[in-house]
Amino acid sequence: MARKSLQDLSGIAKTIANSSPQPKDRTTKTTAPALGALQGSLSAIRELDPSLIVDWGPKDRLDGFTAVNSEDDGDGYETLKSSIKDGGQQVPILVRRAGTEGLFEIIYGRRRLRACRDLGLKVRANVQDLDDATALLAKGLENAARRNLSFYEKARFAAVIQAAGHNTKTVRQVLSLSASGLSHLTKVTDNIPDHVGDQIGAAPKSGRPKWTALAEAFASKKVNASSSFAILSKLSDELSSDDRLEQLMREITRRGARPSEGREATPVPGVTIKSGRATIGMSIKRAGENAAFAEWLDRELEDIIKKSYQEFTAVNPADDTRG
Repeated sequence: MARKSLQDLSGIAKTIANSSPQPKDRTTKTTAPALGALQGSLSAIRELDPSLIVDWGPKDRLDGFTAVNSEDDGDGYETLKSSIKDGGQQVPILVRRAGTEGLFEIIYGRRRLRACRDLGLKVRANVQDLDDATALLAKGLENAARRNLSFYEKARFAAVIQAAGHNTKTVRQVLSLSASGLSHLTKVTDNIPDHVGDQIGAAPKSGRPKWTALAEAFASKKVNASSSFAILSKLSDELSSDDRLEQLMREITRRGARPSEGREATPVPGVTIKSGRATIGMSIKRAGENAAFAEWLDRELEDIIKKSYQEFTAVNPADDTRG
């Protein structure tokens, strides 16, 4: 499947548009600093008017979900705001100078910035000169330190970074992924329409197996966007995003388990593949023009299946993203 363009992505994707292209006069850092180094010295910490800070890059969490951030953006946000009101802002946000004189772009700490805005307070900010790749890495490191991105949030985060023109090396650095780990995420975003993911939510308790199963259901055409919406629309609004994903997969499995006559295909003359509910069978004519091919396949089929199985297990390990 072709890689999605930025225009094809919804929600979080639109927020990364400001990350490319960059002003030509931005100071470029050639090495990516560790999170501790980005926290900076006291001389880099300033109190800024929140109105001088503008948005940049992918947001810390996906927006527009039905049941994604209810705890975090509801009670969690109010708790954060009360803490800042009573004890002050303890952890600075990270910003960089914007292309417009006097303005700053936020790298991470949007909830702290929002809380200070709501409270009418100046925000403590660590001001650093960072290029895009380093800024994205800083965001990824900060998210990893909090360990609050779900598997699906990582997948969407990876997709929008690539859609903005950054290479896979940068994506892997930002999210601390192996090559196969990124492949797992890409499989999900390449096959599950974003608007279906928006309807489900971040599903923080659901890892790679469930999202991969849904991606495979789309890839094999067991389900499509319209049928997914039909299923999801019947679910209670009170369900969490994890429950919505679980219920969707149960319904897809239930529908797929209905009795059927099976499927029969003839990929090349003389070869027939029959796919039923319980088994897959193949027959090959040993006569005529197929005789030589049938003899060769008789000798090689065992090795072909072993090799295919090894390739399958190599990209479907038990872990979520580390590969």
